[in-house]
Amino acid sequence: MEQQLGQITLVVADYDDAIAYFTGKLNFELIEDTPQEGKRWVVIRPPGNGSACLLLAKAKNPEEAEHVGNQTGGRVAFFLYTDDFWRDYESMQQADIDFIGEPREEDYGYVIVFRDLYGNKWDFIQHR
Repeated sequence: MEQQLGQITLVVADYDDAIAYFTGKLNFELIEDTPQEGKRWVVIRPPGNGSACLLLAKAKNPEEAEHVGNQTGGRVAFFLYTDDFWRDYESMQQADIDFIGEPREEDYGYVIVFRDLYGNKWDFIQHR
């Protein structure tokens, strides 16, 4: 049997702001943006092959809105891998990504934590 993770939902406050952030600052690709009865089906993914996609889901009620930016209770929610940490880190700095701390070299490679436009924490990693 072969399986893979296809999509992960990311609850956002606004479709267009989220698309602009992820495509403009992180160079994600907009895969689909299809209107559906009062909402949109918006799918993005990091550049390259084999990545799971993010389904951007606009919060539709106060309960969902409470979780925008804090989908995991303050823990790192997402892990973005790269093949060239320093190249992409520099590009992300130029795009004013909100980094937490400084890059670290760990046993498994280079890593730094950043917050997306809503405050969700991401690990940005290049494995050895």
